[in-house]
Amino acid sequence: MKDYLHVQMSDDEIGRMSALGLAHIGDCVYELVTRAHLVQDGTQTARKLHSRTVAEVCAHAQYEAAQRIQPLLTEEEDAVFRHGRNAKPKTIPKAASHAEYAYATAIECLFGWLYLKGRYDRINELYAVIRGEE
Repeated sequence: MKDYLHVQMSDDEIGRMSALGLAHIGDCVYELVTRAHLVQDGTQTARKLHSRTVAEVCAHAQYEAAQRIQPLLTEEEDAVFRHGRNAKPKTIPKAASHAEYAYATAIECLFGWLYLKGRYDRINELYAVIRGEE
């Protein structure tokens, strides 16, 4: 049976993906770890879970998260991060500045790349730093 949760892609296949393609999957990965953290944190009501999730995955929050982890990135991770930051999306949400959205895209690109590389431990390490739990 095909494993849809743990995608198997070669380095070449991942390397051919656009920054926005990596950010597409990274957006989901980042939101999933955030949701998992909030559920483990004991947030009870669906409304509260939703509002906290939205607040923690918005462009501004991801911009702040990116500022925390960027100094800790390896050369390879930093190259992926910059690739995402330099992506040119067609639209930017009204609630985000251009810089915030660029850094949000960068962190999503990085998390997507790490996920597709199977580097789940590194995702956890970086997310711990974002949460201030390092």
